[in-house]
Formats: sequence, C-alpha cells, structure tokens
Amino acid sequence: MSWVLTILGICALVVLHELGHFTVAKAVGMRVERFSLFFPPTLFKIKRGETEYAIGALPLGGYVKISGMNPEEINDLEPEVARRAYYAQAPWKRIVVILAGPAVNIAIAFLLFWAILFSGSLAGASALYNLDPATNAVVATSSVQGIEHGEPAAGVLRPGDRIVAIDGSTVNGETAKAKIEAHSCAGALVEGCRAATPATLTVRRGNQTLHLSVFPRYNAEAKRMLLGVEFGETAKSFGPLSAAGGAITAMWHATTSTLTGFVNALTSSKSRKEISSIVGITKYAHETVVAGPGIAIVFLGYISLVLAVINLFPFLPLDGGHILWSVAEKVRGKRISLMAMYRYSSVGIVLLLFLVINGIGNDIGRLGG
Repeated sequence: MSWVLTILGICALVVLHELGHFTVAKAVGMRVERFSLFFPPTLFKIKRGETEYAIGALPLGGYVKISGMNPEEINDLEPEVARRAYYAQAPWKRIVVILAGPAVNIAIAFLLFWAILFSGSLAGASALYNLDPATNAVVATSSVQGIEHGEPAAGVLRPGDRIVAIDGSTVNGETAKAKIEAHSCAGALVEGCRAATPATLTVRRGNQTLHLSVFPRYNAEAKRMLLGVEFGETAKSFGPLSAAGGAITAMWHATTSTLTGFVNALTSSKSRKEISSIVGITKYAHETVVAGPGIAIVFLGYISLVLAVINLFPFLPLDGGHILWSVAEKVRGKRISLMAMYRYSSVGIVLLLFLVINGIGNDIGRLGG
C-alpha cells in the first residue's frame, strides 16, 4: 500500500503541474491537442472534444501539447487551428501559460509546508527543520527522552523525567543545557573530567517532585559539560501568518540549495555521486511514506518545489526556455529563429541529460548494493 501511495503522490505532482498549463492554455483560447501523464510510447489514450488524454510508458514527467508550439508548423495548420496556436498568441499569453505549471508546484510546496507548521506535527516540523534550521520549527524541551549508558545521569534520571529547575533556576530545553554547561572542572578541561560542583536538579517524575544532584562531565568532542541526557523535542507553535513566513523561508533555502547542488554536480565528482534519478526519488519517497505522514508531506512539498525549479531552467524544452524566448521576442519586437533557440538550449539540455544519466547510474549502483 505504501508503494501505491508513493507513486500516486509523485503522479499527482506531475498531473497538477500539467493541469496548470492545460487550464490556463484553455482560458486564453489556445488549442490543447494532448494531455499526457508520462512520455511515449503510449499505453492508454482517450479523446474528449479536441483534446486527447494519454498515459505513457516512460515515467519521466508529463506534458501538455498545444498546437503550434513549433513556430514553423503554424503554416501547415488549418486556419481555425492556426489562429489558436501557441506561437500565434501574444508573448504575455504564452508566458502565463508556461508559468502556470511551475506556479502550481510552488503553491503546492507552500501549502504543504504551511500545513505542517500550522498543524504542529512534530515529525513534519523535524523534517522541515532538517531542510532549513532557520525555520526554528522544533523546540527542545526539558523532558528526558534518553540517557546514555555510563554517563553521569545514568542511574539518577529516567526517561520521562522533566527537569523543571537547575541550581534553583527554572529551565526549559535550551536553558537547561546552558545551566549544565556553566559547571566546570576543578582543573584543566580534559575528556571525562568531573565538575567541581554538582548540578542540583528539580525533577518532576509522575506526581513526584524530586531534588537530585549530578556531577556533569566534560566531553572533549562536544567541547562542553554534559550529563549524558537526550532531551525531548516539540513542534514550535505557529499561527497562520508565522506558518506562512516559515514556509517561505524553507522554500527559499530549498531553492538556493537545489541551484547550488546542480552547480556543484557539474564541477564535483563527489556531488555527482549524490544525485538520484526518478528511481531513487521514488525509493526515498517510499521511505518517507513508511516513516509517517508528516515526513511524507514535507518530502512531497520539497519534490514539488524542486520540480518547479528545474522546469524554470532557461533551456528548451523546459518551461524556463519557453519563457525566456517569449520575453526575448517581446523585448526584441520580433520572433526569434527556431535555430537560434535550439542552438542556445542544446548546451543546457546536454548538461541536464548528463546529470540525469549520472543519477540513473547512481541508482543502479545503489540498487546493486
């Protein structure tokens, strides 16, 4: 069942992206010949009105075919069809039709991230925090979640205890760490040295209030005094507006990270080894579905955002390429030759194909163990 949900989620992102193009194209009067989920060879098709709806065999995305998207084919179209062709429309109409697809994916990412922050889902908030710590979506608590074996707190504290005060001062998750770090060893700070004075803890354990003493020890790797306690976490409380701000912050970080990642992948063999194709993405998506709805929703939002970013790269046949040449035509005052468009775009497409092939190779290697 989890695999079904995974595939349906990814398909939904593709369909909604293409539905954005489809809806706006129809709204501005363009003739849509085909709406396809995935690429040919075609497995299934049905025609309704002037549009054919199809499912392809290659799960590499989807497409909406609008009459006359190649300017050279307009002369071969019937007059009524030619009048509604893509390249027969004003540049602004072409731009809004092409922008509609990525805009839908951006809106999906925003809504999913906003819903996670506003709902208070701890799993989802943790996933968003990992994506962008600047969201501050997760807040540490003073509740004891775990205790490391052999550390000072072992045998003194128990999972579920809540530390309400240290050395007479009320604490929360962050201030508790600071109060423990305030203790110091009698001599030089070396690995495992014991604090000169104990930390006096006021602890709530069920209905009891206990006063306990624990000597923190210095951890050279962490460079601070520790009790060996793992504190719990809770999702930060967001209102409607603050959740929107947090969602935008996370989206901006994810966008810049994606762009940086693509640049690094072209210049660093180490970065290229981290790239995944649709096979790897589906596998990761399945893992998030199994992990729970909160994490799965964040992952789906992230993939939706990445889909929008990649589609806005300024190379044909990507959406960004169509937008670039429509803008260039508007600025120049006349149509750009098809040869010039594809000559420019060929460089970017070769680079993208290189990364796609590299991602497929990485996934085959991972699947092979």
